[in-house]
Amino acid sequence: MTIRYPRPLRPGDRVGVTSPSSGVPEPLRARLDVAVRTVEEAGYEVVVGRCMDGATHVSASAAERAAELTGMLTDPSIRAVVPPWGGETGIDLLPLLDFEAIGRAEPTWVVGYSDMSTLITPLTLRTGVATVHGNCLMETPYRPPEGLLSWLDVVAAPQGPPFTQTPPGRYRAAGRDDWIAEPGIRGLTLDAEGGWTRLDGDGDVDVEGRLIGGCVETLVGLAGTPYLDAAGFAGEEPLIVYVEACEDNAFTICRNLHGMRLAGFFDRAAAVLVGRTRAPDSPTLGQHEAVLDALGPLGVPIVADVECGHVPPYLPLVNGARGRVLYTAGRGQIIQRLD
Repeated sequence: MTIRYPRPLRPGDRVGVTSPSSGVPEPLRARLDVAVRTVEEAGYEVVVGRCMDGATHVSASAAERAAELTGMLTDPSIRAVVPPWGGETGIDLLPLLDFEAIGRAEPTWVVGYSDMSTLITPLTLRTGVATVHGNCLMETPYRPPEGLLSWLDVVAAPQGPPFTQTPPGRYRAAGRDDWIAEPGIRGLTLDAEGGWTRLDGDGDVDVEGRLIGGCVETLVGLAGTPYLDAAGFAGEEPLIVYVEACEDNAFTICRNLHGMRLAGFFDRAAAVLVGRTRAPDSPTLGQHEAVLDALGPLGVPIVADVECGHVPPYLPLVNGARGRVLYTAGRGQIIQRLD
């Protein structure tokens, strides 16, 4: 499939904010305001939608959320759409989204991770429009460490020249900051050392392919459906598939990855990247072992502890971009080209 990249954002462009899954509870509205100001400080106008209610696990009815997201993605004046964060049941939007209208419209950047994987990955697979798996709006005020980019950097990057990200070798082992007590916090605490881990053996890795992937817990519900046809999307091209676990224990992740493999999601994978996770091990199976048990039969490099999940810092990946992954002795880098 031909990939279509939204044009780079320019000063004065409009950024839409909507919650396709979970909204923002009242006690966290101050953090939302800080995040919106961060985008405005980058030179953009921010348009906040109606679907933002955080009283329950969804911001509005499925029909209202789908209509607002489709509206923003087909509005030529909105150049990027970013949610406050993920959520739980964004899957209910998929049959309601107008993929044909979205595919016909001028491409718009869509950003997110976690439950947003349920939407951005099918958007790329079904329409060919590149999307960004990266930090959401509520994390945007954090300053990325040296070597990594923010989603704001990615959506403003020129097409053609490659951009490289090199992880800092540190991550956040503890939980989230208290955004209620400190809504304006911008310093990202990275309190533990750790690099990448090759799970399938030793040796260096140097592999290229188009990037596609997302959160295991949310994508597994799409396995075997037209919304997650990675092999059809790839055609004869190799893929670099990335996956990450939020909170499910190792037994559940193992079963889910087995199911996704059997459904063909990894059929064109030339390598698999696995996000660092705080999800619990199981009594006789660790998270790394779960991945290797399920995906080892692929016979491709499997590199874990990559900064592409719920554990900060955040390494944005562009679904549909040409990627090159380099790994040696626990250290790695990812090069992406928007062509």
